[in-house]
Amino acid sequence: MKTNRIGAWIAMAIGASYFVIPLIGTFEFSLRMRRGEYSFDAYRSVFSDMQFRETFGYSMMMALLTIVFGMLLVVPTAYWVRLRLPQMRPVVEFITLLPLVIPAIVIVFGYLRLYNSSSVLPLTGSTTGTNILLMFSYITLSLPYMYKAVDTAMRAIDVRTLTEAAQSLGANWSTILFRCIFPNVMSGVLSGAFITLAIVMGEFTMAALLNRPAFGPYLQLVGANKAYEPSALAVIAFSITWLSMGLLNLVSRFGKSAPAKA
Repeated sequence: MKTNRIGAWIAMAIGASYFVIPLIGTFEFSLRMRRGEYSFDAYRSVFSDMQFRETFGYSMMMALLTIVFGMLLVVPTAYWVRLRLPQMRPVVEFITLLPLVIPAIVIVFGYLRLYNSSSVLPLTGSTTGTNILLMFSYITLSLPYMYKAVDTAMRAIDVRTLTEAAQSLGANWSTILFRCIFPNVMSGVLSGAFITLAIVMGEFTMAALLNRPAFGPYLQLVGANKAYEPSALAVIAFSITWLSMGLLNLVSRFGKSAPAKA
């Protein structure tokens, strides 16, 4: 028993060192911008860069819009499939998993072909249209994670009983959805939201090919032209991802302990 426990701790230590040691090295290198001593000059340079603030703010805004519209798409779909169309569940799950199989560059080239300035719906012909197209691209990328998180949360509640109870009290479909279903799957929604945030903040291919001022292309641009700032940006990006994972873990624990709302 002790041997198995020691082996488990050794395996965990090796796995942790695989991720932590490169990050420590990156952080240490990011502090070497001032010759002969450690300093946070690289971080000051990053935070004082107007392009950093613009791209970071743009990606945060796109992440928020992606989460909101993705939630409005996924939750009603998962609810309707579970309530009325259970035989379609394998088909819907297959469709939601397609973004994991199809490369992002293929998806974005398809979008450019369908929505270019000479098409019936010329989204790329304006800044607003391109932003909308990028948002839907992000929704596509985050669809597998958002749908899985919401569907898992929906398994923990009795959708049919909640719906019938709300209908017996005279509630319409919008009331049922937003006052009965959404509160009970909020842990799944938030889990999908944190994963979506991490995806949007680090995504490069779609933002670059659609020529939008997102954080991912900015990371690549700085990495190609500067020495110490890319390490600082890598640490910042890791911090955002780890913060999202920590919040995801916190929400998951809260969701397990929270009772269903009738």
